[in-house]
Amino acid sequence: MSQIALSDLNAASFDDFVAVLENVVEYSPWIAQEAAARRPFAGINSLLDAIKAAIASAEPEVQLALIRAHPDLANKTQRAAGLTPDSTAEQSSAGLDRLSDTEYAAFERANNAYREKFGIPYIVCARRHTKDSILRDFESRLQNIAKTETRRALEEISRIAALRLDQLVSADDKLKVHGRLSTHVLDNHAGKPAPGIPVELVELANLGESRVIARAVTNADGRTDQPLIGGRPL
Repeated sequence: MSQIALSDLNAASFDDFVAVLENVVEYSPWIAQEAAARRPFAGINSLLDAIKAAIASAEPEVQLALIRAHPDLANKTQRAAGLTPDSTAEQSSAGLDRLSDTEYAAFERANNAYREKFGIPYIVCARRHTKDSILRDFESRLQNIAKTETRRALEEISRIAALRLDQLVSADDKLKVHGRLSTHVLDNHAGKPAPGIPVELVELANLGESRVIARAVTNADGRTDQPLIGGRPL
């Protein structure tokens, strides 16, 4: 995905600014419009703050419409009708496009229970989760009251916006949205690093197939040449 420099975004016309950022928050270009009026931004963190401020200051009925603009997770009907490219990529990152029949049924039950209780779609930043952790989060959040879930939905929307913004805009400062996972294998018997050890990072699944996230072999220092996970959300 190509990025636009923040300096160019600051100098863009109002319409061009909105066109770039209109999908940072799902089907809600009014947020990009509000952010455009607050230019120039000194950094991408300031731009994110403006987006979050627009969400937080919106009237309750507008916030509710914002929440309802988001799709259900792992919904076959909505996927067939066509999700936004961002939503498609985000759901795919968590493996929601390749679920077993048992997993699809579990998501359908969870989505229905959540909507029945709260009257809104369940929203979570899927790029920070696995399919199993999403199902656990569903179960946990179903215990909340409606006010708590409205607040949580808006928080998750801001987290999603931060990751989308990070992909779209380049700036001198960086958003703190990524992490890394490394490994260091030691030979305790010899008291030194262990080279040549195959390492496999696997996402386990309770209801479907587990999947391999990364494979590597330790180097002379007992580490992998590259992090098992790097430059992406954890």
